[in-house]
Amino acid sequence: MNINRHAGHGPFGNHRGFGPEFQGEGDGPGGPGGRGGKGGRGPGGRGPGFGGFGPGRPFGPRGRGRAGGPEAPDASDAAGWFAGRLPSDWFVGAPTVIVDRDEILIIGELPALEKASGEQDAASTAAAEAGRISRFRDDTREQRIEIARQGQFRYGREISWGARLGNSEELFTTASVPVMTRLRQPERQILDTLVDSGVARSRSDALVWAIRLVGEHADDWLGELRSAMEEVNRLRNEGPDLGSPSA
Repeated sequence: MNINRHAGHGPFGNHRGFGPEFQGEGDGPGGPGGRGGKGGRGPGGRGPGFGGFGPGRPFGPRGRGRAGGPEAPDASDAAGWFAGRLPSDWFVGAPTVIVDRDEILIIGELPALEKASGEQDAASTAAAEAGRISRFRDDTREQRIEIARQGQFRYGREISWGARLGNSEELFTTASVPVMTRLRQPERQILDTLVDSGVARSRSDALVWAIRLVGEHADDWLGELRSAMEEVNRLRNEGPDLGSPSA
């Protein structure tokens, strides 16, 4: 499958004040006029992102769950909400909705291409699929901005988009979120080996490479682990409400 990721490159044009998924083609969170940037409300008010109320308030993807703040809003109904909110002619069937504590990623299957006369080789087919995905990206830009704004407000997370067609998949706007960690010498030596051998350019690149490798080879196990976690959360939510003891 052909998968293209445009990390840090937003598809939404010159719209000021929107979150990280809009940076690249627009002004982004730090641009002039963007909230949290020059001319915006700065770090003490609404922080990076239209839907996230960053460091100044304990709300949104960069405020919740940090330094003892409240957890992000429950997003267990996100798949249903986006399936109902998206226009019915965008995708074939319901989109895939992937949720974590920072981001909600929506990936939809585009309608199949019309069959061209004569045989097409693999390169021509891949080019046609990429062109169709690019057209979808441009045609739906304004609507996706509005849906992302609503989704950010509802779920306190960045909203990212992707499209799939045939053997091609492209992610438009996935967020890049920093994750801090401490490693002892044996772990650092593994990263340095990857850097010294040219597999990765830096320790951070090597760590990303290692995580992707684990994901590829432990996909089934990780899927079972996520399912088990979802079941635990479901049972916890269905448990009795003990409430406060009577005085």
